[in-house]
Amino acid sequence: MTTTRLMAPLTALIILFCVALSTPARAAPYAAMVMDARTGEVLHSRNADTRLHPASLTKMMTLYIAFEAVRLGEIDLDTEVRISRAAAAEPPSKLGLRAGSTIRFRFLIRASAIRSANDAATAIAEAISGSEAAFARRMNRTALALGMTRTTFRNAHGLTEDGHMSTARDMTLLGRRMVYDYPQYYNIFSRREDSAGIAQVRNTNRHVLNAYAGADGIKTGYTRAAGFNLVASAQRGQERIIATVFGGQSAAWRNQRIMELLDMGFARAPSHATIRIAGLPQYDDDGPSSHSVRPTGLVARSPRPMPRSLAAPEPALVAAIGEAVQEAVSRATPEPAPRPSAVAPEAVARALTEALEPVPEAPAPGLPEATVAAAPLPRPDAQASFAAPPTPAPAVAEVVMRASSTGSRLYGVSLGRQNSHHAAERLLLQTALAELGTFDDALRRVVQRQDGYEARFAGMTEDQATRACARLAVRNLACETFGP
Repeated sequence: MTTTRLMAPLTALIILFCVALSTPARAAPYAAMVMDARTGEVLHSRNADTRLHPASLTKMMTLYIAFEAVRLGEIDLDTEVRISRAAAAEPPSKLGLRAGSTIRFRFLIRASAIRSANDAATAIAEAISGSEAAFARRMNRTALALGMTRTTFRNAHGLTEDGHMSTARDMTLLGRRMVYDYPQYYNIFSRREDSAGIAQVRNTNRHVLNAYAGADGIKTGYTRAAGFNLVASAQRGQERIIATVFGGQSAAWRNQRIMELLDMGFARAPSHATIRIAGLPQYDDDGPSSHSVRPTGLVARSPRPMPRSLAAPEPALVAAIGEAVQEAVSRATPEPAPRPSAVAPEAVARALTEALEPVPEAPAPGLPEATVAAAPLPRPDAQASFAAPPTPAPAVAEVVMRASSTGSRLYGVSLGRQNSHHAAERLLLQTALAELGTFDDALRRVVQRQDGYEARFAGMTEDQATRACARLAVRNLACETFGP
């Protein structure tokens, strides 16, 4: 009897456990948006303003701030970043960073964008802001500046955390700003595979990149709470569409749905449209960070120098100066030439007659007088030509053997990479016209790379390249100098 009483509740528990296992987990809410990237026009939306878990779509904001920090001079792409224990302890997906090791900042960017590595995202946050919490505050400030009004970030990687939420509309907007605000870095999202320093990383979005014509990015995301998320961009001709999916049931379902949304966008978008994009974000507080360089090109305040009060000079000094000036003027003024006196007309006639009478020539010493008289007067030969003036010796060109950093023209400025040769040429021309005098002596070159076309100004000295890049930074234009 006792055994029967014990078995009854145990059997009930087993049945409940089996029912729980057989019941599918509640699917994450579905949301989607399709946008014409050129104008920001929404072509389709569903639950676009519902706050959901963004998962690794969060890394788009992490990378946006990383590009901003490089532009503002807070950090360099080749800065060696030391990995903390917190970063190394992040759960997968990860690059495999070890606490205490160092790695270049550019490799952290690649790992976050291509592999969606959580440890790399945390390392980026700590390298820029000192801690992930401080970086999350900067993420939220940037989100507000970009118009992402329903997004709150709590970390740099997107793992599920209370209050870490976003919307399909906000993430579509962020994807659009990534394309147009940092085109020189955007190509990283289209790389199928690349080196991240300690390992080769493969793109988590390579299926869409390979399967959909024109697809060139940008970011996937997945957690159990979020489902399968994706923000994707594709360009065909002059048209560019951005589509976003939240809450996909599986990676295959998400990929298929995003391609359907992109098709919808290209079908509804006009063939020609003017790109309308706001400028880089402006912050109401003291800027991205306390140690950042924020060139604006504007002079906030230029006070006039205060006039100095001078005592009136003494009258005697003024009189002495006046006398000295008068004396100097009188010495510098020439005296008038004396006027000629009147001469009688008879005297003038007599003087003219004397002047016209021939004067006998004196014989040359050592020669008889008859010889001198018979010698014909020399006449200029009308056929003879005058001798040409001597030709000056050619100037010897000075050969400068010194290869200094300021004299050699082996340096230049790179404006980043574009999707086409035409886009790179247009960027070079626009930059040259905007900076007349800066790139007049430079050569405009488009260098084809594996991942795009790099726009370059070459044939500059190191000083010229450095000054030119600084002037572009004042205009909020990203650039890098290169050398031999």
